[in-house]
Amino acid sequence: MVVRQERALRTRRLILEAAASVFDEFGYERATIGEVVARAGVTRGAVYFHFASKRDLAQGVIEGQFEAEAVPERSCKLQEFVDTGMVVTHLVPIDPLVSAGVRLSVDQGADSKMGIDAAPGWIARLERLLIAAGERGELLPHVVPADTAGLMTASWVGVQLQSQRFTGRADLAERVAVLYRHLMPSIAVPGVLACLDLAPDRGARVYAEMTAAREPATDGGPAESGPAESGPTDVEAEGNGPTGSADRGPVTPLEPYGASGFPPCSPLRRDSGA
Repeated sequence: MVVRQERALRTRRLILEAAASVFDEFGYERATIGEVVARAGVTRGAVYFHFASKRDLAQGVIEGQFEAEAVPERSCKLQEFVDTGMVVTHLVPIDPLVSAGVRLSVDQGADSKMGIDAAPGWIARLERLLIAAGERGELLPHVVPADTAGLMTASWVGVQLQSQRFTGRADLAERVAVLYRHLMPSIAVPGVLACLDLAPDRGARVYAEMTAAREPATDGGPAESGPAESGPTDVEAEGNGPTGSADRGPVTPLEPYGASGFPPCSPLRRDSGA
């Protein structure tokens, strides 16, 4: 039973990744189930076992972005806010689910009436972080979390579209870093702003930290088990597992806040002290 469930989950992921590449290349209207079948290397029946329609496939791609874990928790919630956007920026060129999610969210063919839009999910996630930042005294008094979350999401999408058009996303991280350098002074109290890491490579470094945290322990400690949710009880025989990821070396957890001796991004941070 467990083996069959794991195989079903692998096949579902394989189909989603194939669908993501198709949606990203062709858009919603021109994408076909046949092309997804061909790229996934499964039967049409296997696709329909997991997804009833092309719309369900597109929705699965959108939802796939939010199945991964969030960025590491920070004592500074505004750094977490920045890290969220920076990691997505890093993933757009390398993760088909994230890239396709962006394409579907701005695709006229994937009408908003169909619910195929990643923006509401990202806005909600950013709003929660901003609310937490406000509770910790990290925000300027005029900031409305819902408004800022919506503005940041819309701005990020616009920056991404420009980068894709002009450089094929080669300068996306640089452009997003510029966006944060303009946005954060308008929402962060000075003591927090001074210690935020807004570097263009921030997303790559945080993602490396996340990857290292997922790797099994090698010091004799217990390794974390996989997700506990159960998958479908039936599975098609045609499914194949996804390819493995490249090995990565050890990564030291990030501590971007300097060595002032004060709590990271604390609103009470001082330049001198005991």
